Amino acid sequence: MDNPRPEKVAVVEEVRRRMASSSATILTEYRGLGVQELATLRRSLREAGGEYKIYKNTLVRFAVADRRLPELDAMLEGPTAIAFVEEDAVTVARALRDFSRLHPDLVVKGGLLADGVLSASDAGALADIPPRPVLLSQLAGGLAAPLAQFAGLVQAVPRSFAYGLKAVIDKGGPAPADQQDTP
Repeated sequence: MDNPRPEKVAVVEEVRRRMASSSATILTEYRGLGVQELATLRRSLREAGGEYKIYKNTLVRFAVADRRLPELDAMLEGPTAIAFVEEDAVTVARALRDFSRLHPDLVVKGGLLADGVLSASDAGALADIPPRPVLLSQLAGGLAAPLAQFAGLVQAVPRSFAYGLKAVIDKGGPAPADQQDTP
């Protein structure tokens, strides 16, 4: 950009800063969505821990030029909006997927997760991952199960010994030494 306007420079810096501070960004095409539908989408993404903004593709290209990601350049065709993920990328991806099921005009193009590029199918797969609390509970259950099984085995040894001892006592005790078979 030769001698860019300060407003454009500010937008490029905003996009660059938002992409650097976000845990993920998901690019979508919103062609055909009305103002009410976009407001509903923004509200659902805000609840999921994200923010939905529309920028000019040219300014976004300038903002990501230093990253040298040609795959991202290909996604910046047509009307593009960016969902910036502040918290959990899975929750935001799920909110986008759920919204696009009701409004097929919303198309997920892909995005960035950490420093890697996500394709549209990658973003869809991200939406299929269980939420963080579910994953944490599955991890805790996976760690607790062997420990519980081990505790049961440790308890079984004295219990089995006690049952065996009780059976011997109920039988009348061990046989006297003179009645035992001697080899």
